[in-house]
Amino acid sequence: MELFALTLPKEWASYADKLYVRLSLAARDLHTAGHPVRFECDAYKSHTVLRCVAALPEFQLNVSGTPVIRSAAETVAAYVLDEMERKLLRDIVVGQYHYDDEAEVASIEQYCRQVLNQPEPSADMPKPRQRRQNKIADALTAYLEEHNGLNLIGFIRFRLADYMNELCEVAEYAIDEYIMDQQYQEFISLLKYFVYIQETKIPVAHLMHRGGNEFTMYNDQMKPIDTDQFEGFTVELLDKEINFEDMIVSTLISVSPQQIVIHTREPEEQVIKTILQIFENRARVCTYCKVCGTVLTGKNKDQLYP
Repeated sequence: MELFALTLPKEWASYADKLYVRLSLAARDLHTAGHPVRFECDAYKSHTVLRCVAALPEFQLNVSGTPVIRSAAETVAAYVLDEMERKLLRDIVVGQYHYDDEAEVASIEQYCRQVLNQPEPSADMPKPRQRRQNKIADALTAYLEEHNGLNLIGFIRFRLADYMNELCEVAEYAIDEYIMDQQYQEFISLLKYFVYIQETKIPVAHLMHRGGNEFTMYNDQMKPIDTDQFEGFTVELLDKEINFEDMIVSTLISVSPQQIVIHTREPEEQVIKTILQIFENRARVCTYCKVCGTVLTGKNKDQLYP
């Protein structure tokens, strides 16, 4: 006796094969629990059908119907997230936003995964994956309790509106992040060019990072650098909104040291990474030395050398 059937179109045939394996494993566990069912897979030219078949006369619908449907719904929901969600997102990125370069699509997909896997703001809320899986499983359960046939891809795209809207929002956000990152990388490349063509003006600049947005710059004699004596370089010329990070970089380019030593206790700060990226082998990080041990702790600031 056929309880229900899941249909997938031809372009999803490879997913149908893998889903069949998972459903068969779930059926084995159901059989052990006293719910004798099996799954069959029939492939046609235009689609593939996965059938849930009850083993008569042992199977009793009033006893096993609900557990079988729920098990199948949870199995399908988990599989959608494990295997199919990436293609659903890719279809949105390619179909709605018309990205066709594989490298660009792959980068956007990476941003999508970061968004989908980020923790919820409250510990009391279910994790993003579990929340999406429960949403899909509940909808599948409700549908299969009323119908014995389901086009899985059509169901996802048209019956799971909340889920698909969430994927669309994730794709839109990921594309925005990708575009911003591309613009940032172009900006960094331009700054690298300015550093490359700029003649060096001093041998060394010691950049003391006291945390947050507090920086002080010293020369090779460990005396504060008067940046007013150098010809200014501002990122305003690049039509980019100035922020604190830009101001530090602008000052360093104006001073144009041969070497930059960044003394910091926070080497993972974004501003530190940006400086290293722009100045490359001309910059290095010091997390502790005699000089910064004195300056950054605030002890004897005016007597760096006894």
